[in-house]
Amino acid sequence: MTKIKQVTGTGIPLVGNDIDTDRIIPARFLRCVTFDGLGKQAFVDDRTQAQGQHPFDQPQYQGANILVVNGNFGCGSSREHAPQALSKWGIQALVGESFAEIFFGNCLAIGIPCVTAEPEDIKQLQSQLTENPQNPMTLDLEAMQVYCGDFQVSVSMGEGPQKMLTTGTWDSCGQLVNQIEQIRVTASKLPYVHWGSQVKATSS
Repeated sequence: MTKIKQVTGTGIPLVGNDIDTDRIIPARFLRCVTFDGLGKQAFVDDRTQAQGQHPFDQPQYQGANILVVNGNFGCGSSREHAPQALSKWGIQALVGESFAEIFFGNCLAIGIPCVTAEPEDIKQLQSQLTENPQNPMTLDLEAMQVYCGDFQVSVSMGEGPQKMLTTGTWDSCGQLVNQIEQIRVTASKLPYVHWGSQVKATSS
């Protein structure tokens, strides 16, 4: 199982409240069979309108992996494609004022922590990243702190999601692999495992 205790890298500021999932990944891209390639389409309409000035297009933020946002980020429809698009672009963690509940859950399901901080702290983080895009940034999920250069911010997350991330239990596939022997034992006791032979015996 993948334990997520720290995310380290650089940050990218995205200013604005109520940025919904249709802006993160427009509905016309939901017909994809897999999530591969969605990263290129993240914020595509906003980026087109911004004509190269959107943070996802600016050269100083290429390779950044921690997204710093404002209030009610990820509101709107419940599409899981939104966190997938951010993940495929390279985002590994989000720090914001608040997150829509379903978006938060969809991020947790793929191991992307979403932590919150006070609005003034978020604005200061965004200012720091605007002035010094290459400042090293770390989200520490055990200490519940964000470090950006010399600036430090306390962040919050529910105890349940925090524990899921730091212990690796968010990773459902990893749990299955990790408990394969117990699963085999349980499966061997299921009465319907031999259902086919029982039907054959009954019919004869």
